[in-house]
Amino acid sequence: SAAPSVFLIDDDRDLRKAMQQTLELAGFTVSSFASATEALAGLSADFAGIVISDIRMPGMDGLALFRKILALDPDLPMILVTGHGDIPMAVQAIQDGAYDFIAKPFAADRLVQSARRAEEKRRLVMENRSLRRAAEAASEGLKLAAALEHHHHHH
Repeated sequence: SAAPSVFLIDDDRDLRKAMQQTLELAGFTVSSFASATEALAGLSADFAGIVISDIRMPGMDGLALFRKILALDPDLPMILVTGHGDIPMAVQAIQDGAYDFIAKPFAADRLVQSARRAEEKRRLVMENRSLRRAAEAASEGLKLAAALEHHHHHH
């Protein structure tokens, strides 16, 4: 299977590069963005990965991005990177459905563990969705077969 993917958003270039390296070393494929707007353009409900974003950014901030993602797919795990002053906001976001938050400064390991757990959760969601789709398709197929069979007998 493909490497798990992460959309990483942070306007701080150095921190973004450091996080990207950490995640890549841990086996993730990382697409990194300097702004939430850019990242959002590449996201859809069938995105099989996870999103990691700083909260404080110019333009659309991490919380606004989180609300957009929630509307797009409530089962898409989002990890918020936060300064100490923003912890209450991050806690609120978790209550609203964000996956996790990581307060700066954080150890590389903390980021990796959270990302791995989020990715595992996403993988299960995507597997369940494809099983459900397959089951729906199969039952449609059976209904069609029964209808054709029924039609056939009448002639």
